[in-house]
Order: sequence, then C-alpha cells, then structure tokens
Amino acid sequence: MAEPVLRLDALHKSFGGLAVTADVSLDVRPGELHAVIGPNGAGKTTLIHQVSGTLRPDAGRVVFEGRDVTALSMARRARLGLARSFQITAVLPGFSTRENVALAVQARSGTSFRFLRAAAGERALNDAAEAALAQVGLLDRAAVAAGALSHGEKRQLELAIALAQAPRLLLLDEPLAGTGAEEAERLVALLRTLKGGPAILLVEHDMQAVFALADRITVLALGRVIATGTPDAIRADAAVREAYLGEEAIG
Repeated sequence: MAEPVLRLDALHKSFGGLAVTADVSLDVRPGELHAVIGPNGAGKTTLIHQVSGTLRPDAGRVVFEGRDVTALSMARRARLGLARSFQITAVLPGFSTRENVALAVQARSGTSFRFLRAAAGERALNDAAEAALAQVGLLDRAAVAAGALSHGEKRQLELAIALAQAPRLLLLDEPLAGTGAEEAERLVALLRTLKGGPAILLVEHDMQAVFALADRITVLALGRVIATGTPDAIRADAAVREAYLGEEAIG
C-alpha cells in the first residue's frame, strides 16, 4: 500500500483543561477523499486547524508525505503542498475572481503580480488562474468582482484558489456551509470531479454529500475517534448511530 499523504498520530489538544481532540489518529491515502464527521463540539475544526498549522497540538504528530510537519507554520506547510479552505468564505471582494486566483499562483511561483499592470504583462499568472477557474466552472466569471459572486460561487472560487497552489492535500472545512440545494448539488458534482487528484480531507455536516463522496469516513465524538471505515461500514456501525447519525440520518 502506498505511503499515506497525511498521517495523524495521537493528536491531543486541550483548552482550559477540556480535551477538544484526544489521541486522534487517522491517515489520508493518495487520491482519497477522507471525510471527518461528528456532532457540533466533536473537535472537527480544531483537528483541521492542527493539520493546517493554525494550531499546534499539545501532543502527537502531523506527518505529511513522510515528513513530520508538527512544528512547521501554516505558510511552510502550504509551500509543501497543503492547502485549505475555511468555514467562512475568505476571498478579496474588491478584486476580480481572476485576480483572487492569480494571487494564489503568485504565492506558489514567487512572481510579482501587480494589479495595475496590463493583464498581458502577467500572462502566465492569468493563464494559470484561468485554468483553475475553468476547473471549478467559473471561467465565465473571471472578470466579475468576487464580492458580486453568489455564496456558492464564492465557495467555487475558494476551491480554485486552493487548486491554483498545486496542492498534494486539500483540507476542506464545511465547503457546503450556507449553500442552497442547487448550489450544494453543484459543489458536490465539482468535488466528485476532483477525486483521484490531490488527496482531500473533508469536514462536512451534509451527510448526503459525505456518503456520496467519501472513500472513507472518520467519526469524531467528544474529541475522540469512534470509527473509521467505508461509507457502508459507517452506516452499519452501531456506535456511530448511537453517538451521532441516528437511523434517519444514514438510512
């Protein structure tokens, strides 16, 4: 079996004596979409923060492509190929969708992007940005200010920004949050097209989306892993039903 892209070894994080993640271990394999689910307060976002480098664990290790990155900053992890999105959209509303993505390309390539220069002067940046926008279905919105996009389109833009960084691992923190039914359906279809590319660690409350997309699912409850397995195995797990999903949620 191939070396995991990501391996978490017994991550522990406490706040004021409350263990928010407690000895959490899991791995994400190359090309896999691995979902993390659990009730509110289960520690999902705190876990993503520890993987991305926003928070340092009190104990345990984060291993990315065989390298211990536990002590590395979020910026250094990003340069190694670890990109993330956030629960709350984080785009630059006054800049165009193309410019938002071009900034990510610039960060990856180290070139100088100046918004006041003619677009032709930064053709390579814009070409790369437009390729990422095409991948997420936003190329026809390239010139539109990001602030004018719908909520679902902003989520697509965030994915384009992440993909423009040529990631080896995508951390997606509730990408469907706040979306309507049509937008959610479009985003699920988009995420399905990404499968087999960069590995994905997905935190999501939409169970229909999780079970439609995930190769494996890890369930957290009170900061601890109570189950990891295929969607079918998770559906059938009595402890998962009792702790979180219930009959209706996974039926």
